[in-house]
Amino acid sequence: MDKKKMTAAMSAVMSYIQTEEEAAVCMAGRGVMPVAEEKPCVPEAPLKLWGISGRQAIMQMRNLMQMRALR
Repeated sequence: MDKKKMTAAMSAVMSYIQTEEEAAVCMAGRGVMPVAEEKPCVPEAPLKLWGISGRQAIMQMRNLMQMRALR
């Protein structure tokens, strides 16, 4: 029973490490994932801070209006 638990734990750790390494390669943009993997490394869209800030302000104003804090 202990060998099964140890094997499962080691397998989980190795899987986690492999996933982190693949994510690091994708984020660095140095290459593509290994051929064994069929998922290509897709770059993420850049963050648009002005848009996020604007939506946050709108949501905050709506929240104040719903709480009837504004007159």
